[in-house]
Amino acid sequence: MAHSPIGIFDSGYGGLTVLSKIHNLLPDYDYIYLGDNKRAPYGTKDFDTVYAYTLEAVRWFFGQGCPLVILACNTASAKALRTIQQNDLKAFGSDKRVLGVIRPTAEVIGNYSATNHFGILGTPGTVNSQSYLIEIEKIFPKAKVSQHACPLWVDIVEEGKIETDDAAEVIKNDLAALFCQDADIDCILLACTHYPLLQKEIEKNLHAGVKLLSQGEIVAQSLKEYLSRHKDLEQQISRGKKIAFYTTGNTDNFDKNGSNFFGAKVTSKQVTL
Repeated sequence: MAHSPIGIFDSGYGGLTVLSKIHNLLPDYDYIYLGDNKRAPYGTKDFDTVYAYTLEAVRWFFGQGCPLVILACNTASAKALRTIQQNDLKAFGSDKRVLGVIRPTAEVIGNYSATNHFGILGTPGTVNSQSYLIEIEKIFPKAKVSQHACPLWVDIVEEGKIETDDAAEVIKNDLAALFCQDADIDCILLACTHYPLLQKEIEKNLHAGVKLLSQGEIVAQSLKEYLSRHKDLEQQISRGKKIAFYTTGNTDNFDKNGSNFFGAKVTSKQVTL
């Protein structure tokens, strides 16, 4: 079989937390990861810019032989996925697929709450897109969803400031702002793939009984089920148990920081989109 890996895309390192869970659940497939670190973060960029950058990445993945690309970046999923699916995929061929992380999460989030009150923590781009509100309402119309943008959290993670007093104060204030919107929230979704690295500090500020969800396991299980329903696509994916890492940024930085996100040693190559 030709080398036909699953492509995993993120604006930076965060998608490695998703790839890690996918690989743990589906270890036999080949994978390619691309972080657009040179142009990160995406969370503060406008729709047109995120769409253009994401489309360039999707085109690159298809050029590497990927039949399926997962947008592990919440901002890219919110601002670019639908347009790519509706307007661009046909040009790449009917056998190509691009999926995101918002819909799989929205499909199951209602299973984790007793009060039906949810909190969404994400980048300004994800929050302002209203994508989670729209998708959750389709599936759980009685849910009450409150959102709060955390513009400093990605920088805290990428600059290695997770265990600092300043980071603790920022996280405390952001969570307080979320609960000020709705004190009955009992399920919080980390709608950014960087945020799981802040989980310990986040949990210090949660009341007993509040569940904290990250997307890695949810997306991995959703992908497994998707492939079981689409055997023609699943059979195109090569099974060499290989993972290749690429970045548009500095490879030394990517390898050092990426290993923290992936949970294992990462060795990358640099590409230009």
